[in-house]
Amino acid sequence: MSMKKDYDIDDLVGKIDFQSNSFQIINGLLLTNHEIDVLDRNHIDYKKCKSLKEIIYEIEEVLLDMDIVDEELDLVSGSISERDYYMNTNK
Repeated sequence: MSMKKDYDIDDLVGKIDFQSNSFQIINGLLLTNHEIDVLDRNHIDYKKCKSLKEIIYEIEEVLLDMDIVDEELDLVSGSISERDYYMNTNK
């Protein structure tokens, strides 16, 4: 016996946050709105950085100074690291 559940597509699409994963170009670097928000909350001056590696370095410095690991900041570091790898590695 199979139970089929109906979904309200308009309601589901209305709940999706498209904005936080939208990219912004800051000094030629791609950062999502969410990453920018997390960096701002942690007082990381990404606007002075000229590469994604510099932003990663700044994040790591902040993480080293913390008593506990900020998982959200750690995830942002991983996301930026991944983007840097795929954008700047010779293939």
